[in-house]
Amino acid sequence: MTLDDLTAMMAADEHHRYEISPETVLSITPPPGYAHAIIATRLMVWLAGAGVPADRIAQAVGLRIQGRNGVGGRIPDLVVWSKAQADGIWLPVADVLLVVEIVSPGSEGVDTVTKRSEYAAAGIPQYWVVDQDPAQTVTMHRLDGDHYAVRASMPLAWVLNTSPNEHDLG
Repeated sequence: MTLDDLTAMMAADEHHRYEISPETVLSITPPPGYAHAIIATRLMVWLAGAGVPADRIAQAVGLRIQGRNGVGGRIPDLVVWSKAQADGIWLPVADVLLVVEIVSPGSEGVDTVTKRSEYAAAGIPQYWVVDQDPAQTVTMHRLDGDHYAVRASMPLAWVLNTSPNEHDLG
């Protein structure tokens, strides 16, 4: 299966999110719920309010992930780039500063293990995972060689009271 095949599947079914790992493992998930969307929106507003240009922030955009066994396509919940990107369905990861995944019921393993490994192999400098627990805990990972190391873990409310510059996102 190619990214073109995946794109065609997504065009035919707007009610699901389709992703494929570089090892050709297909994931089909329902659209995120309201709480999930609000977390993504709060982070996006925080970034934009702090001066990160709107053309460097996007929700649910496709990224082309190169792996040892092929090319995959992942759709992080939020992406921050170092510069604006050309329009496309599966964007390159070269300018990505941060990807954020908001964990939904049933996606824990993919979000906290599989995608973390794929994003690290792709060289994405930061990977944040947001749990939908009462504190909406944000675990911030920073690339350390070929894997991520946990830099911090804190409630979303605390993150929103900091500056993106404090997290190398300004």
